[in-house]
Parts: sequence; structure tokens; C-alpha cells
Amino acid sequence: MKIKDLSTLEYITPGTGACAGCPSTIGLRIIGKALGENAIGFLTPSCAVASMGLTPQTCYTFPALNICFASAGASAGGAAMALDALYRKGKLQGEKPVVFNWVGDGGTYDIGFQGLSGSAERNDDYIHFCYNNEAYSNTGNQRSGATPQFALTTTSPTGKEIGQKNMPLLMLEHRPPYVATASLAYPMDLYRKVEKAKNITGFRYIEIHMPCCTSWRFPAADTIKMSKLAVRTGAWLLWEGEYGKLTLNGVTASLAEGRRKPAPLENYLKPQGRFSTMFKSPDKDKHLAFIEYNIHRELEFMAGRAKLLK
Repeated sequence: MKIKDLSTLEYITPGTGACAGCPSTIGLRIIGKALGENAIGFLTPSCAVASMGLTPQTCYTFPALNICFASAGASAGGAAMALDALYRKGKLQGEKPVVFNWVGDGGTYDIGFQGLSGSAERNDDYIHFCYNNEAYSNTGNQRSGATPQFALTTTSPTGKEIGQKNMPLLMLEHRPPYVATASLAYPMDLYRKVEKAKNITGFRYIEIHMPCCTSWRFPAADTIKMSKLAVRTGAWLLWEGEYGKLTLNGVTASLAEGRRKPAPLENYLKPQGRFSTMFKSPDKDKHLAFIEYNIHRELEFMAGRAKLLK
């Protein structure tokens, strides 16, 4: 399938309150075309909620429920169980709606992790989408567990001192039916993964890398460019896992196999104002070398993990 063959269904109506170049709205447009009209979404406090409009109006065409920050796992899992009960009792007919979460990295990596981990262990029947913009962008750009090392935020004003978690791998280690990572720069890879997840029963986790022009401080027109550079430098890896078995995808597989050289890291980091202090530092070259080392180590680790169950 080509992008021109995708459904014309839109999850976003004109008039959204999102920033120009917002990655969340781009991502929702793509996943909506894969999930279709029979879906129910849950949203924790985030940019996606702040931009949806004043209740009872909304820019979303799917049923969207705003929930508490820490309760994504419990809310979506509870809804899926309630639907199952209604079908068993004969009170609902037809195809069961797809239940999904649309949650940022704050509501996934940090505040929502405990409930999400419990839900994954129970294998609750829904898709959790983490749209990862690597900070609490909606509330003023505070650092999160997904913020990379040396990046400036309002709570790490001289640069974050430690690196980020590998949250998708943590979810894979729960052994759910399906876990995947994706990028806005590769929409058909994202679409394929969502369509695949849609047809699986149980807990499914898809994390989408989403460069945020506002908190990362780059031009709004460059969202997709930054998404592509993240993958091509190896700073963001594309893979999918089923019941613990991991497979590298696309550009990431080419990098791991040595068939492709990584794009220069500086091309990705320098346009981001959040790394401005690092580039002005006398230790710039040391910091860049350290980031490159960690990228290579992560790629090597994930490639080794992919070989374990072959």
C-alpha cells in the first residue's frame, strides 16, 4: 500500500488548538486511518488534551475521554473489560471497538508507569500509544524520563545530567503480544504497525517519536525533517516485538547490519535550541562523542537482543 491509498478518514478536524507543526496531530491522523471509525480513545493531561478545544467541543472525531495523569492503564483496561462484559451479556452487538490510549511520555515513562506496567502484566485488551516528545511540553517543558542527556528544559536549565530510559524495551519485557516503535517520518511503517496491532487481542504498545518544535526549539516546518534525522542518526530506533521476540525495521536494520552509515549526529542536534548550551561548551566534542557512543551501544544492544530468539 502507498500513502495515497490510505483511507480519507480523519481523526482531526480543522481548527485544532495545536501548535503549527505539532507532531501529535500528525500522528493521530495516521493512526486514525489504520484504526478506523470504531475506536474509543483515552487521553491523559498532555498537548493532545490542551489542543482539543473547550468542552463540549472537540477537534477529534473519535470518542475521546480525558482521564487523570496516572490512570491510562487502569482506564483503558477497565473500558476494555467493561466492553467484554457487555458483549457477554448480549447488551452490545457487532464488532468490539478498538480501545486505545493517546498519552505523552510523562504519562507513560513517569507518572503513568506503575498502572501501565500492571495493565501490561494483566494483558488488558487495548493499544497504548506513547507519543514521545521527550519532555512535559504542555506544562512548560519540564524534563521527563524520556529527555535525552544534555538537553535543556525548565527543570534542567544547564542540561539534563543523565540519559533516558528505554521504555519500549521495558514494555517488551512484560511479554505482551505486541510492542513497536515508530516515526512520523516513516508513515507507512507506522500505519502497518497500527494495523497489525489492531488485529491482535491483548495489551499492545506503540511508541512514536515526536520532535516538538516548541520545546526542542527548531522551526515548525522541520518536524518531519527532525523525525527523519533522529532515525538516520540512530538516535531513534525502529523495531517491533511479538511476545518478546524483537525485529529491527527499515533504516535501523540497515544501520545495525552495516549496510548504511549513520547520518552526522551534529546535523540532528545542532538545529535544536535545547542543545545550545552543549554546543557552546568547551566540552562540546567530548559530549558529542559520548552521545555517539551511547547511540552505537544502544543499537548494538538492541541488535543483539533481536538475535536472542531467532
